[in-house]
This record gives sequence, structure tokens and C-alpha cells, in this order.
Amino acid sequence: MNKRDVLLNELAQGLRPMAEGIEWFDSLGQDEQSDVLLFLRHHCVQARAVPEDAQEAVRRARLRPTHTPAVLISHGRFEEQLGKIAGLVPLDERRKAFRLLIAVLAIADARRREHFCSSGCSHGWHRLFAA
Repeated sequence: MNKRDVLLNELAQGLRPMAEGIEWFDSLGQDEQSDVLLFLRHHCVQARAVPEDAQEAVRRARLRPTHTPAVLISHGRFEEQLGKIAGLVPLDERRKAFRLLIAVLAIADARRREHFCSSGCSHGWHRLFAA
């Protein structure tokens, strides 16, 4: 795992405050932000995120139901919608997408830990500790 992967997983696990994550995300260029969003989308899918995670993720990300990422995640084919969220272009929408995808990852990965990794696993991101 590289430094970025560790940071994103720490955010999803609540080991770092989201304000720190937003500050880091804002410091990236648009191409790097897009890469981060695509990375998060991929890991949400890998963690087995499901449509039922949408409402809780919107709540955790502190988005209004009318915000573009919240609307997208609530309608249509879930994996496809995660891709659309990751592809949002305006900076304000990318910030919201970042918060939402972190929340989706947090929910899906917590469920994965509970169901598949409770007896131990080899996932390095499941052995992170607050600094």
C-alpha cells in the first residue's frame, strides 16, 4: 500500500478526520483528484458496496439529497452510478463525490470485516492504527 492508499483507508475507518482528507484532496490537481475518485470507486466495488448503502452513505457524507452525487447514487445501476460520481468535474462536486465515496467505502468495508475478516485476514488496510 502506498501513502495515498493508507490515507484513504484511514479516512474510511475514521482514523483521520474528514477535514484533513478534504484539505489533502483539495491540494491535488484535477487529474490526481480524478485518479483518487476512480480509486475509491474501484475499492467500493471491491468491498462489495450495495445499493442499500446509498442512503446511509449520503447521511454520513453530510450531503443533501438534492446534491448531484446523492441523486446519482440513489438512482440507476449502482456500480454504474459510482462511476458517474467518480467522473464529476466541477471542484465542488468532486469534493462531495470524495466525501460520498469515502462513506460508501467505510460502510462496505465495515460489513466486509464483520462477515469475511472477523477471524483475521491478510488485508493490510485492516491493520491500520491511528497515528
